[in-house]
Amino acid sequence: MYFKKLLNPELYQGRKKKKSYFEGWYYKLVSQDEKLTLALIPGISKSLNDPHAFIQVFMSSNILGSLTLKTFYNRFETHDFSYQDDPFSIKIGNNIFSKTYVSLDIKVEGLSIKGKVNISSTTPLKKSIWMPNIMGPFGYLNFMECYHGVVSMNHMLNGTLQLNGSPVIFNESKGYIEKDWGKSFPRAYVWLQSNHFNRKDTSLMFSYADIPFLGFYFKGLIAVLTYQGKEYRFATYNRARIKKEDIKERYASYILKKGKYLLEIEASSENEIALASPKQGEMINQIKEGLSGKINIKLFEKQRLIYEDTGYHAGIEIMKKKAS
Repeated sequence: MYFKKLLNPELYQGRKKKKSYFEGWYYKLVSQDEKLTLALIPGISKSLNDPHAFIQVFMSSNILGSLTLKTFYNRFETHDFSYQDDPFSIKIGNNIFSKTYVSLDIKVEGLSIKGKVNISSTTPLKKSIWMPNIMGPFGYLNFMECYHGVVSMNHMLNGTLQLNGSPVIFNESKGYIEKDWGKSFPRAYVWLQSNHFNRKDTSLMFSYADIPFLGFYFKGLIAVLTYQGKEYRFATYNRARIKKEDIKERYASYILKKGKYLLEIEASSENEIALASPKQGEMINQIKEGLSGKINIKLFEKQRLIYEDTGYHAGIEIMKKKAS
């Protein structure tokens, strides 16, 4: 079971955890008309003070050129959370999240979502002994503060959700799935994601964070660009490095280098909103995320530009280190 969970990070990792633990999945869905971007974050908090399951809903809507961000935190009892491995699914109340569909029945103050969206043509990451998942060899360690998994870089969505009584169509739409688990999010990090580029097969995921490790911190990089069926991975464990970093308010740019490849990333977000995040397993911290950002990318091979594109409906989180 250990290796199965290592190779399949979507599986529930915390069955033996009793305290100071969280686990959350991140399902991103963009409607057919691209006027609604929906991030669904189901999860569980095994904290001593406030153990509970949850579904956090993050919406970005663009109606008549007016952008609106909203979040809703839907609490459940821990016994409302259940899971199965084969086929993978988690259930929270009447809501089901799997690799092949999402079924929702959420009703909280100000929000009602009901319906089913099917998931097909998922794009998992390539795997090897050295890289069983996005964390590479660090995935084998059992003392990391936070673990990250990418379930699908790109996939198709089909279905309809009733959002506050109005239908939202997801026909031949696009989605993305990842997850996190452990004790706490990193103290400082930048996370970027988009799979709405001009080339439909393109997807980008990027994370650069302060990682606690054996009493000190190091800067950990994990980034993947998929393009024309090929995976370009830039990570600390494969000797990729950051050549340049520039972070401002709702803006981040990087130049990554690995071997003969160089990747330029420039991300910006007009709006952002607070989401709940874990600290020692308890959902008491806050992060700010934009869900309607833009990411410009340039990929070079031996200084020759081989690909340039712009991604929209981007998730952007910039968490700066707090002053001591």
